[in-house]
Amino acid sequence: MEPRVLECPAADVQAVALKAFCRIADAWSLTGREVAALADMSASSWKRVRRQAFAGELSRDLMLRLSALVGLYKSLELYFNRPLSTQWVKLANQVPEFDGRRPLDAMVEGGLPKILRLRAYVDALRGGV
Repeated sequence: MEPRVLECPAADVQAVALKAFCRIADAWSLTGREVAALADMSASSWKRVRRQAFAGELSRDLMLRLSALVGLYKSLELYFNRPLSTQWVKLANQVPEFDGRRPLDAMVEGGLPKILRLRAYVDALRGGV
């Protein structure tokens, strides 16, 4: 007998991803412009997307971004105590990965590749690698 695989409709997965991202943006005290830039969209597009009644489809790139940001958020929560875990993305950092910039600015400037590198960086800190 084949095991049953439960599948979630794409709309449900997207709704959960958006809800998680909104909570992360609140925890990180991001402005509307910062959130939109992190999601690589205009402020007006972000306002449309964040509404709970949003019926559009999120791009694969945006879903990857949201997934990586959720992972980064979780890693920061596990590695640092509050309030540092929620302030970290807005603090200037001297590690070569940031060159004195805030991790938030590095992620906005570097896009998805940088977001993925920062997630791997924090995961490595957590794992001691």
